[in-house]
Amino acid sequence: MINQIIANGLVAGAVYGLVALGFTLIYRSVKFFHFAHGVVYAAGAYIAYTFAISLSINPVISFFLAVVLAGVVGVIIDRLVYLPLRKCKAPSLVFLLASFGVFIFIQNLLQLIYGAQILTIRTGPVKEGHHFLGAVITDTQILILVASFVLCLALWMFVKKTKLGKAMRAVADDRIAASVVGINPERIILAAFAIGSALAGAAGILISLETNIEPTMGMNAILKGIIASIIGGIGSIPGAMFGGLFLGIAENLDIWKISAGWKDCIAFVILIAFLLIRPGGIMGVKSGGERL
Repeated sequence: MINQIIANGLVAGAVYGLVALGFTLIYRSVKFFHFAHGVVYAAGAYIAYTFAISLSINPVISFFLAVVLAGVVGVIIDRLVYLPLRKCKAPSLVFLLASFGVFIFIQNLLQLIYGAQILTIRTGPVKEGHHFLGAVITDTQILILVASFVLCLALWMFVKKTKLGKAMRAVADDRIAASVVGINPERIILAAFAIGSALAGAAGILISLETNIEPTMGMNAILKGIIASIIGGIGSIPGAMFGGLFLGIAENLDIWKISAGWKDCIAFVILIAFLLIRPGGIMGVKSGGERL
């Protein structure tokens, strides 16, 4: 029983971590909570549904296109909404309200296009899972775990080793100083939204293979992604994934003894505990500058 609970927690946590990765990357570039990140997660799932089910395109091609288009959605949000606000030097509260507005608009747009009914990408017969250390894990869950960890590792290597990744770290540390040495902050922000939103779209696609799709799925995703980011330490890529896994396992262990209806409450109790005890997160820095 305990092994099954941990396995389920790892799968849920991998998705939380993937959402947190994209959120962290964008947050470090723009320094505000991009709540519309959650609706990009939902949009990725719906775009994949359109290609794979409505248009009957090969699932692998459909999912790749959906990830790319999710990145495009993120870029459009930044260019149409956030860029004009940055140009007029709007305060952080305005960005936050604008982000909520974008979230509600796109969520309602998805409901208008696809309806409020629950949809699913899953096709074919349900296959028996694999038995491992007393737990049963399906092929879809294995795919979620592998894809999440591969994307986390790829993002970490990208940020640490590539020229663009180093420029992102420079802009995250000091945008003005980065401009002085010839880095264009707007180009970096554009890249952060493209990559971060693509990660959110990938998370939405992966979870849609395990559960159903609905227009409101983005709210729970962004809340859990933010909590995972704070637990792991906002700004840390390994921390985002570790925070997601920690949250997923903690939720599943708690609902083992408590009703599943308390699952979301448990997540916020964990958040409050970390804010009180270790606000910098598990892998965050206690003082000084932030880091990726």
